[in-house]
Amino acid sequence: MSGLECSEIYFNNIHDNLFRLEAEYYKKIYLGIEKKLANYNELGMYVNSINCGPFGSSLLDDKYEINGVLVVRPFNLKQLTIENENLVYISEETLHDNNLKKYGRNTVLFSRVGDIKIGVSNRDNITISPNIIAVSLKNELLAKYVAVFFYTKYGFLQIKRQLKISAQPTISTNVIEKLKIPFFDKLVDRIISKLDITENLMQQANKAYLKAEQLLVKELNIKIKNDNNINIKPFNNSFGNSGRLDAEYYLPKYEDLQKNICKYPKKGNICSIITLQDKNITPKDNRKYKYIELANIDNIGNVIDCTEDFGANLPTRARRIVHTGDVIISSIEGSLNKCAVITEEFDGAFCSTGFFVIKSGIFTAETLLVLFKSEVLQNLMKKGCSGTILTAISKEEFEKICIPILNDNIQQKITCYIKQSKLLYNQSKLLLEVAKKSVEIAIEQNEDSALKYLEEKSNEILNLNKEVI
Repeated sequence: MSGLECSEIYFNNIHDNLFRLEAEYYKKIYLGIEKKLANYNELGMYVNSINCGPFGSSLLDDKYEINGVLVVRPFNLKQLTIENENLVYISEETLHDNNLKKYGRNTVLFSRVGDIKIGVSNRDNITISPNIIAVSLKNELLAKYVAVFFYTKYGFLQIKRQLKISAQPTISTNVIEKLKIPFFDKLVDRIISKLDITENLMQQANKAYLKAEQLLVKELNIKIKNDNNINIKPFNNSFGNSGRLDAEYYLPKYEDLQKNICKYPKKGNICSIITLQDKNITPKDNRKYKYIELANIDNIGNVIDCTEDFGANLPTRARRIVHTGDVIISSIEGSLNKCAVITEEFDGAFCSTGFFVIKSGIFTAETLLVLFKSEVLQNLMKKGCSGTILTAISKEEFEKICIPILNDNIQQKITCYIKQSKLLYNQSKLLLEVAKKSVEIAIEQNEDSALKYLEEKSNEILNLNKEVI
C-alpha cells in the first residue's frame, strides 16, 4: 500500500452520492472537503433558477452580428467575469427564433464542458451557449462572492469531484444546485467591496494599455484601406516570386501597408532585428513545469494563468521554454492577437509551439507587445498565413515581415504605459487571490481571522508603489 490511498465508504453513503462507484470520487481530499462543508447549505437554497444552454442548438456562426445580444461561451470566462474580446452577438430575432433565454448582470456562469470556469455577467444583455450553465440568485448582489467561493479549494474541488468524464469532463445543473456554499455575515460584504476594487483596477489597466496603443497608432499614422479587393499581378511578381496562389495574399491593402512602413525613417525585416527562439526542448517526465497556451493570454498581453504538471503529462506541443522579458506571439490565424510579455512568475515555463518566442536588443519587450498587437502588424501576419485545417503563419513568412523601428523616446513612453498596465493588473490579480484565501481562512478558522487577513493583505497590495520606472 506504500504510496497508495485507501478510503472506506459505507454503501448507504454511496447511494446518497448518486451511486458514484469510481475510486477517484472518494479521494481523501474530497472526503475532507465534504466533511468540512457538511453543515452549510446547498447553492440551490439561494437561487431563483439554474439553466443550461440550449442542447442541440442550431445557432451557426452565419447568424452572428456586429452587436446585439452577447452569446457567452466557456472561453469567454476569465478573471471571474466576461472578457472583452472574442465575443459574438446575435440579433433579438435570432434569439427569439431559437428560443434562447436572456440574462442580465450578476448572473453567475459556469462552464458545463471542459475546464472548470466560473464568472459573473458584467452586461445587461446576454444569452449562453450550450456549454454554459447560468445561475440567477435570489440576491444578485451575492454573485461576486459566489464566484469567488467556487474558485477557492472548497468550491473548485467540489466541482472537480462531480465532473463526469467520458469524451470530455461535464457537469449538470443538478450538480451545481447541490454544491455546498458558506456565507459569512461581515466577510461577504467585505469581499464584494474588494472585488469592486479589482474590477476598477482592471479597467485602469485596460486604459493604460489603450494609451500605449493610441501612441503607436499616432506615431505610425498608417491607415488601413479595405475598399479595393482586385489586384492584377504578373507571374514573376506573384507565384513566380512568392510561391503563393491564394488571392488573399495579394490584397491591395497589404501592399499599401508595406509601402507605408517603407516610408518610416527606420525599418527592417524581422529576421534582421529580432531574435526568434524556435529550438524545441523536451520536458523531463518526472519534473513539474508551468505550461502556457493560447487560452492563458488575455487581451492586454498578460499571462493570466497556466497549467502546472509533470513533463510526462504535458502535450507534445509543449516544447518552447520562455524566460523573463521574452515576448510570445501566436502564429495561429484567428488568434494572432494572443501576444504577451513573459514576467518573472513564468520564467522557465514551457509554451506551445503555436507561439513565436522573440526578443530584441533594439526594442523593449513592451514595445514589441504593442507593435505586434497593432492592427498594422496583425494584418501583415494575417497575410502570411497559409494552410488548410489549421491556418498559421510560417517562420519564413514571419521573418520577412518589415516592421518600423521606433525611436527611443516613443519606446520609453509605450514601455511606461505597459508597465503601469501590468502593475494595475497584478494588483487586481493579487487582490482576487487574497479574497479567495480569506474565504478559506473563514472556513478553516473563523470569520474574524479571515477579516483581519483580508484587510491587512488588501492594504499591502493597494499601497504598492505605483511609480513605474
